[in-house]
Amino acid sequence: MRASFPLQLYAAATSLLRPAAPFLLAQRAARGKERTDRLQERRGKATQPRPDGPLLWLHGASVGESLSVLTLIDILLASRAGLTVLVTTGTLTSAELMEERLPQGALHQFVPLDAPAYARRFFDHWKPDLGVFIESELWPNLIREAAKREVPLALVNGRLSERSLQNWQRAPETARRLLGAFSVVMAQDEASETRYAALGADPVLMAGNLKYDAPPLPCDEATLGKLESAIADRPVWLAASTHEGEEKMIGEAHLAMRKQFPGLLTLIAPRHPARAHGVRSELEAMNLSVAQRSLERLPQEDTDIYLADTMGELGLFYRLVPLVFVGGSLVEHGGHNPLEAARLDAALLFGPHMFNFGELSHLMLQGGGALEVKDGAALAAEAGRLLAVPEEMSARAEEALNVAATLGGASMRAAHQLLALMPEGEARERPHA
Repeated sequence: MRASFPLQLYAAATSLLRPAAPFLLAQRAARGKERTDRLQERRGKATQPRPDGPLLWLHGASVGESLSVLTLIDILLASRAGLTVLVTTGTLTSAELMEERLPQGALHQFVPLDAPAYARRFFDHWKPDLGVFIESELWPNLIREAAKREVPLALVNGRLSERSLQNWQRAPETARRLLGAFSVVMAQDEASETRYAALGADPVLMAGNLKYDAPPLPCDEATLGKLESAIADRPVWLAASTHEGEEKMIGEAHLAMRKQFPGLLTLIAPRHPARAHGVRSELEAMNLSVAQRSLERLPQEDTDIYLADTMGELGLFYRLVPLVFVGGSLVEHGGHNPLEAARLDAALLFGPHMFNFGELSHLMLQGGGALEVKDGAALAAEAGRLLAVPEEMSARAEEALNVAATLGGASMRAAHQLLALMPEGEARERPHA
């Protein structure tokens, strides 16, 4: 892979900035954004030995990407004896979830910062037989290092928006050379397939979306029982994965609906739990009584809002409610995966900004499993109407589940392509850079 001038400039800049990396990482650790005991991983130094045998390296940026590959990892490990899957991510929350949910035969490390020296150190230790990038996070120095060592690369669940296409088209040669390092690009939808091809990726396959294959989110049954007892027969609904600006709308919706349902309990699960303090203050300023899950509180009779500010417990909250609003959709974030709630028997509401899941949201609307609301007032009206008509709410939940059941297969298609790129037998030696 020959580097274009922008790639050469990027490599030079990241090399010059590398001496500042330990200081920057220490600052991030002090703010709770890095693991102090694993900072060396961010500089390419492994904290685990490399297992013998073939190793597939798989990188996903954060929680959504890493969770989407769990089914794929299961298929890969079941299909190839002796295979190890190394998963790298860049955030604390994704690391915590991977530590909980990765199967035997898979391990996690933090992705190194994208400096040439750190990339070399990472490859020197792990010697992957195949590298897989998930969705849209491409690190040029890691990609170039893989190419130098003749490590085949694949892009899986690729997603490319129209805006990203236009940005890449300003540097077409750089895009062509980066994407040219991949042996195959597997797009998650037809629009992304067309856009990757326009940038010069070849071959490009439309394999489908890995997130459609994810199993239902887990939950702790004992905790579920305690919350069910605390909620009892109160009318309840959930606003999941909310973003800044949406919680105020949810609070206003609660106040409007409480006139019709005096015992109403609203669950709010912010996408980023670190925002919980500010969310709570905002809701309490509206004279709403708030209980926080992270403080091990249970909702009381006078609780208006149960703030679900913990990681990895959405499966618990989805099981508690018949109706879910999908956050990130009343603000221009692009929404979140509605399948997670649909698989757990909930009817769906979302706003007009579901462009991250455009095809899926269309299918949900078309099938009757979801309703679109244009703003907070419309959300209050539709949520109140559905809670008052449980038969319709149940029917829409069933339709949402039916849509979820018809989707899938992307993980199996991706696994077939990836296994074809792996060397036969034991891991083969790779040239050093």
